Amino acid sequence: MPLNPALTYRDPRAALDFLQAAFGFEPVRVHEGDDGSVVHAELRFGDGLVMLGTARDSGLMAGLGPGAVYVSVQDPDAHHARAVQAGAEIVLPPTDQDYGSREYAASDPEGNLWSFGTYVATA
Repeated sequence: MPLNPALTYRDPRAALDFLQAAFGFEPVRVHEGDDGSVVHAELRFGDGLVMLGTARDSGLMAGLGPGAVYVSVQDPDAHHARAVQAGAEIVLPPTDQDYGSREYAASDPEGNLWSFGTYVATA
């Protein structure tokens, strides 16, 4: 079964734009409420999918703080260059880790941590 992280944003429309420009995510679905707010969106990256929506004051995901997502990429240095070009705040430059992965980390405009590297989790 696929694992699909879900994040909420105060400005999900800006998050959609940022995730596309900085990290190369592609929108698959964007569902809007009657007021034009993003109720639910799905963005693809390779074989993975992340879901996002509007932060709410009530409901299941109310009051949750920033999250963190790790995304496996073949070339973290090239991916890092794209993120820098798009203005992403880099919190860890491309680094070779003791466990064999090369990775970097960036925060999005609402404080979620996005890590990209060569590590691939195994089941």
